[in-house]
Amino acid sequence: MKRIFLIIISLLGVLSYAQTGTVKGKIIDKQSEKPLIGVVIFLIGDEKKNATSDADGNFKLANVPLGRQSLSFSFQGYENTSVSDLDITTGKDNLLTVSMIEKFNTLDEIIVSSGSNKAKPINKMALVSTKQFTTEEVNRYAGGRSDVARLVSNFAGVSTGDDSRNDIVVRGNSPSGMLWRIEGMPVPSPNHFSTLGTTGGPISALNPNLLANSDFLTSAFPAEYGNAIGGVFDLSFRKGNPDDYEYMLSAGAYPGVEFMAEGPLGKKGGSFVAAARYGFVGVLGIAGTDAQPNYRDISFNVDLGKSKAGNFSLFGIYGTSDIDFLGDKIDKEDPFAAQDEDSYVKSGFASFGLKHNLDIGTKSYLKTIVGFSNSNNSYENFRYYDFNTAAENRLPFTAINNNENRVTFSTLFNSKINKKTTFRAGLLFENYTLDAKMATRDRQQDNDGDGYPDFVQLINNNGNYNVIQPFAQGQFRLTEKLTFNAGIHGQYFSINKEFAFEPRAALAYAVNQRNTISFGYGLHHQSVAVPILFLNEFVNGSQVQTNKNLDLVQSQHYVLGYDVRLARKWRGKVELYYQDISKAGVQSFPSSYSTLTEGADFGYSIDKTSLVSKGSGYNQGIEFTLEKFFSEGYYALFTTSLFESKYKGSDGIERNSPFNNGYIVNLLGGKEFRIGKAKKNVFSIDTKFTTAGGRYYTPVDLVASNNAGYEIRDDANAFSKQYNPYLRLDVKFGIKFNSKTKKRFHQFYIDLQNVTNHTNIFTKEYNRLTNSVNQKDQIGFSPDFGYKFQF
Repeated sequence: MKRIFLIIISLLGVLSYAQTGTVKGKIIDKQSEKPLIGVVIFLIGDEKKNATSDADGNFKLANVPLGRQSLSFSFQGYENTSVSDLDITTGKDNLLTVSMIEKFNTLDEIIVSSGSNKAKPINKMALVSTKQFTTEEVNRYAGGRSDVARLVSNFAGVSTGDDSRNDIVVRGNSPSGMLWRIEGMPVPSPNHFSTLGTTGGPISALNPNLLANSDFLTSAFPAEYGNAIGGVFDLSFRKGNPDDYEYMLSAGAYPGVEFMAEGPLGKKGGSFVAAARYGFVGVLGIAGTDAQPNYRDISFNVDLGKSKAGNFSLFGIYGTSDIDFLGDKIDKEDPFAAQDEDSYVKSGFASFGLKHNLDIGTKSYLKTIVGFSNSNNSYENFRYYDFNTAAENRLPFTAINNNENRVTFSTLFNSKINKKTTFRAGLLFENYTLDAKMATRDRQQDNDGDGYPDFVQLINNNGNYNVIQPFAQGQFRLTEKLTFNAGIHGQYFSINKEFAFEPRAALAYAVNQRNTISFGYGLHHQSVAVPILFLNEFVNGSQVQTNKNLDLVQSQHYVLGYDVRLARKWRGKVELYYQDISKAGVQSFPSSYSTLTEGADFGYSIDKTSLVSKGSGYNQGIEFTLEKFFSEGYYALFTTSLFESKYKGSDGIERNSPFNNGYIVNLLGGKEFRIGKAKKNVFSIDTKFTTAGGRYYTPVDLVASNNAGYEIRDDANAFSKQYNPYLRLDVKFGIKFNSKTKKRFHQFYIDLQNVTNHTNIFTKEYNRLTNSVNQKDQIGFSPDFGYKFQF
């Protein structure tokens, strides 16, 4: 044992004599997003290592010592800024995009330093309820599974549905209220095993290794975002290394096996980055089900470089997944299947875009995107009637086949009028083609007299519709301390021919360099989820889609925030919010149902027809964030939310929504330890503790269920019961090795999720085989692990 220990120590000592790293990137004006020429960059702590940005705003700083390093950026007439605690390794160059803002008064001799304020969003038009996140955080946080959706569940006001799915619940809203954007283009749910209308899934198809720093918005969105009432995930793909070819091989329990390559392309400053992954979580037995999930995805971003016609780039993501639940191979406690059923699930997701940036003068640009997206899923379910008897009969029970294509055209004009005023306007056009079919025996009568429920076609839609969204907005720096953003968003929905105007506004007042007060308001609309919108109902013997003319759901957001810089790298934030929701879909007769309760599962209700737009609801709460940005080898994040989420169905009774957890608490922290003779390698420990109030649910009407032979919920007491509080502790250990002489880097981690093996409830549902209500639990203790090799 002693000899093994000495070998390990010797290995660390050899690896520690590593070479230096490189930092390169582009510096732009935050308002015009144009390159800045002549910016001086130097390494904090060694000003002899410096560089200057060129005519395209590019810079390169070589021979940067390994470890955590910080850079300073200065330019005449602009506020100084810095980027702190970059992780310099031997395996990969650091690629940055740095935004600098022009001083309000160039005659002011006081040097204002904006610092590396990650608390500020990338989108300059967002002043409230916005959080910038980095890809390093996605890979760093314990329990994250390399999933950006699970990352944001650590932010104030956000929770995921459960351990089995990454649905994002923002401030008590249904996950279906989310908008996903990639490179400015709206996309369907970018998750494996996702279904029509949902925004989440068990496994993310987004590869964090291709993402740039991005924004997550939770309320009162700027005018460029539409057709969402819950939240916005505004994601960007990073560009590849424009100078050198770099590669990565990795393997992890949840992301699977991955290969990534990047490098220069052409002679015009272009680059490419692409990655492919294949999942194998099922082989390891940690998928939360006895069935074998299979999934794979590819992602890419190709920058064709700058030319006289502008800058063109191609980006895309493609993923497929499948899983078979076979009754004779499923444990009776499996939360996703039953022993008297065979189910076959397939899904696919694709999104491709061509982006064009054209400079107009020195302070304006036009960005245009043409894209195509596809989302498809199929579900075949067979049930064994008279199970385990001589009369056993295997019949098709449910058949779903959905295919949605989306053609997108968007254009955005941005102009910096002067240092105090920025204007932005644009148009988004989306054409949807939907081919959706669903047939089922669920809750159907035996009209043909064969002794089994009839196999009835409930959805049979083949058509198209359009969504058109124009917008205009401006930012006005009224004084050095007061910034005002205002705009208007329009939304046209061709199915019901409704057009909505939505005013948006936000105000931020910097009391001093440490304290800022903000206020935001926004009117937002969103169409009812497609699976509800196109449900069929028999009217006079014919099937009619009686929900197609539902109004757009309307939501008004009010936000009041206070942000304080407590100390260097320490930030505190409090936000109060109120959200008033109207025009939700409810039944035409008195009932507890509302479309606001949909969207947190793999499917939607199949019997809610002839709905009317008379439902309402509200979300209100207070959020608190205390954050220590990574520095001096450690970070910390504490977030808590106290909130209330209520709704009214057509019976006028105010009820808890299923997303009314009441409270959420997250506590995260991590520490890096330099190891090896030269302290160039890293050992890290990260931990996360989460607790939240249980979800509200509708109890099963056991008598009615036994009489009907299928589950019937007690809708008169909808969402009157609450699951036990959710609790989970994750601990993650990692180690990083820098090569001695070559451009190579190794990283290992093991993520021990739910280390206390705490039993969190998944659901309570009716069991047809035992005529009883069973409780099914979520995943207990589950180890995740990974290895990454960059070269």
